[in-house]
Amino acid sequence: MRHTATDAEHLMWQLLRAKRFMNLKFRRQHVIKPYILDFYCHEIGLVIEVDGGQHGIDDAIEYDAARTKFLEALGLTVVHYRNHDELGRTDMVLEDLW
Repeated sequence: MRHTATDAEHLMWQLLRAKRFMNLKFRRQHVIKPYILDFYCHEIGLVIEVDGGQHGIDDAIEYDAARTKFLEALGLTVVHYRNHDELGRTDMVLEDLW
């Protein structure tokens, strides 16, 4: 678990925290073993992952796919956004989430 958020994660948390988005409660750095999720809403079973450039590497792609498959098998919906989309196209990300 990281103690410092990336700029994109910090921005997303400011948009989600305190029921600011659709009056839903989100948790940051929520654990569903064996994984730590960037953002999680239990009420609607939504996982939001904000991915940096390292997620484009082959090993990371395989890891992310296995992680997503595991979480979806639990009945969760998993969405991924790239750091540059979160920082540069925030409105698009929020519209997609809506």
